[in-house]
Amino acid sequence: MDLMYTSTRNAGEEATASQAILKGLAQNGGLFVPKWIPKLDIDLDDLARMTYQETAYAVMSRFLTDFTEEELKTCIKNAYDGKFDTEKIAPMVRAGDAWYLELFHGPTIAFKDMALSILPHLLITAAKKNQVKNEIVILTATSGDTGKAALAGFADVPGTKIIVFYPKHGVSPIQEKQMVTQKGDNTFVVGIRGNFDQAQSGVKKMFSDPNLAKELDAAGYQFSSANSINIGRLVPQIVYYVYAYARLYADGEIKKGEKINVVVPTGNFGNILAAFYAKNMGLPIEKLICASNENKVLCDFFSTGTYDKNREFILTASPSMDILISSNLERLIYNIAGNDAGQNTEYMESLSREGKYAITPEMKAGLSDFYGNYATEEEAAQCIRALYRETGYVIDTHTAVAAAVYGKYRKEVKDTGVQAVIASTASPFKFTRSVMDAVDKETYQDMTDFELVDELSRIAGVAVPQAIEDIRSAEVLHDTVCEPDEMESVVRKILC
Repeated sequence: MDLMYTSTRNAGEEATASQAILKGLAQNGGLFVPKWIPKLDIDLDDLARMTYQETAYAVMSRFLTDFTEEELKTCIKNAYDGKFDTEKIAPMVRAGDAWYLELFHGPTIAFKDMALSILPHLLITAAKKNQVKNEIVILTATSGDTGKAALAGFADVPGTKIIVFYPKHGVSPIQEKQMVTQKGDNTFVVGIRGNFDQAQSGVKKMFSDPNLAKELDAAGYQFSSANSINIGRLVPQIVYYVYAYARLYADGEIKKGEKINVVVPTGNFGNILAAFYAKNMGLPIEKLICASNENKVLCDFFSTGTYDKNREFILTASPSMDILISSNLERLIYNIAGNDAGQNTEYMESLSREGKYAITPEMKAGLSDFYGNYATEEEAAQCIRALYRETGYVIDTHTAVAAAVYGKYRKEVKDTGVQAVIASTASPFKFTRSVMDAVDKETYQDMTDFELVDELSRIAGVAVPQAIEDIRSAEVLHDTVCEPDEMESVVRKILC
């Protein structure tokens, strides 16, 4: 029986997996969620023998049921190939008191590659399955990593255009350089004079505008999304948690059925939601540890049951987490509300109207799988410095937030001996200055960004990623900047 998807805001809206991928966002701003979470009914001994690609098929075939075996395996083969710099795709490294699941070996050296390498193939396949004649316009907002990964995935893909909005002063220099040097006749990059939440709100507004949709349809276009609100982004993220557990078992690090903790640096909530889905598939996860930076709206939510974005927006050294509206949290709210679209809609309308909502005590009890905490800028920097001095392993600023929060969790629970997998979401080369400042600011403060790249390579004993080499002297191809309220006019100018 096909697994259908429904909207978090309208129980009457249903779609197949391919239709949900094409639409990206449901009507009325809702998100598509599976009507049930399928079980991972494969013996762990079989999973332990699988490659990453085989694991991807085992997991994704249970969610994307209207894709044929050939279609899905072709998408997987085209996604997880030589563009990754390791055959393992997502290797794990033991450092200190945790395992680091390295999700940054793709073409843009961030975890977004894990899903955005396959999304274009899923989308084009979905378009053919549903006889779509329009050109697909990928419209997305990014806090740093999604943008480049999406641009790289969709560049020159026939039948598509991609428009990425990013906060002009809210990403790292290397993140910005990666985006504005992106080649491809179908790629467009626009900086906004505002923060990520404003960019994301502007994109959501365009998705929800029926008049704009009609205008674009007449011009031969239709919107889809590359953000983690698209289930074509979310489902591939479930894979690497299953793969990580299977690898630990295969290597004799855990026993069959032994529980692990999963620690995720969290902004838009998609990555940790994928881990939640993995747990609900049957993966033995003890606790989902949600790590925030100083924009600790999620940490406060898990502590109090109140989500309140009415606070100062803080620019940090972990910019992909500088988010006050965590879009994917809506999928969790829908779940703990008993899949009640009406109640979920009330919360989302309250968030839009008042900037906050408070869940019921019964719903808060449904958050028991999660632990939330945050790390200050100094705590994250100290974590980078300490881990390097103790082990020689260098992590990026986002992963450092997760590692610091995991340290707090261990102290609070008196360390039960449960092994932990930390999602290492970006290469340290992507945030070189912040990382090297943390290691030894006084020594490195006068170096240029690319001198720091070479020094990081030396001290970490790791080759400079090709993604960094490619932008050393790359030409800036995108220089459009606009106000948040000008985003729609920019889109119209590009397309119409």
